[in-house]
Amino acid sequence: MEQLLQQIEDIKKEITAAEATNAEALEQFRIKYLGTKGLVKQIMGEMKNVPNEQKKEFGQILNAFKIVAEEKFEALQAGLGDSAEAETGMDFSLPGDPTPVGTRHPLNLVRNQMVSIFKRLGFAVAEGPEIEDDWHNFGAMNLPEDHPARDMQDTFYVEEKTADHSAWLLRTHTSSTQARVMETQKPPIRVICPGRVYRNETISARAHCFFHQVEGLYIDENVSFADLKQTLYFFVQEMFGKEVKVRFRPSYFPFTEPSAEMDISCQICAGKGCNICKRTGWVEILGSGMVHPKVLENFGIDPEKYTGFAFGMGVERIAQLKYQVNDLRLYSQNDVRFLQQFKSV
Repeated sequence: MEQLLQQIEDIKKEITAAEATNAEALEQFRIKYLGTKGLVKQIMGEMKNVPNEQKKEFGQILNAFKIVAEEKFEALQAGLGDSAEAETGMDFSLPGDPTPVGTRHPLNLVRNQMVSIFKRLGFAVAEGPEIEDDWHNFGAMNLPEDHPARDMQDTFYVEEKTADHSAWLLRTHTSSTQARVMETQKPPIRVICPGRVYRNETISARAHCFFHQVEGLYIDENVSFADLKQTLYFFVQEMFGKEVKVRFRPSYFPFTEPSAEMDISCQICAGKGCNICKRTGWVEILGSGMVHPKVLENFGIDPEKYTGFAFGMGVERIAQLKYQVNDLRLYSQNDVRFLQQFKSV
């Protein structure tokens, strides 16, 4: 017993005199005294050899011995941290620099919301190539050869038409994706076609040479104009809120008949009149209509049995009304000051 107590005192002196100038020395101290095979564990193991009448007294001595080793380790650890601060001149207790957080692009935010709304109505997402042939972009959509949209002033042509192949161009609308869907699928068809499109236009605050569209197509038996209107009513209310006002105006598109444009009450001026709505209180957001029978026939779909509706809208226009962005060029300039405004969206 006396020999064991003397051994404890000797180890205490070693612990008290120990120093650690680096992390490696600190780890060696921990292993030697506090490790699973350390001296503290070995001394604690001698408890089984102590007579029963002395176990209480000896247990208190062992606990005090263990506390000495643990407190010395903590003191060495704290001292090592202080020395590191002194060497670098840095206060490690200060909060760190904030990590910059990226943001989703506003057009992606709006596009994803639009896709989510139509998915809830059972629409699937279809995508197609941005470089298209003349047939899928124009011919299949019932646009005649002399239609103004086919002019080089309006369309970016990649390769001119020859005797061997048709012209290739940058698609002017995502209707070409609808054409490819009708080419490979049989009714019923219910798809939306988001994507980037290109027009040969002068870049300004109101127009750009590329922009983004979301077009929709639904073909089945007994599809009516009422189905089209209810689908678009649901979309507008989900996107802009239940209080938004809606109106349809007759229009003309080669690939739909009858055709209509859809206006909503201006979200920027609340319908009171501003530069965006040209003082009318209304803003046109999309074109729509019943799929033209000739378009159905182009893909072997019987127009006597099947009917359908189609619609198309610009993502930039929806984002403009949702976030009140008045200059389309901001979307493509990669100005961080503009993009950082959408962190909380």
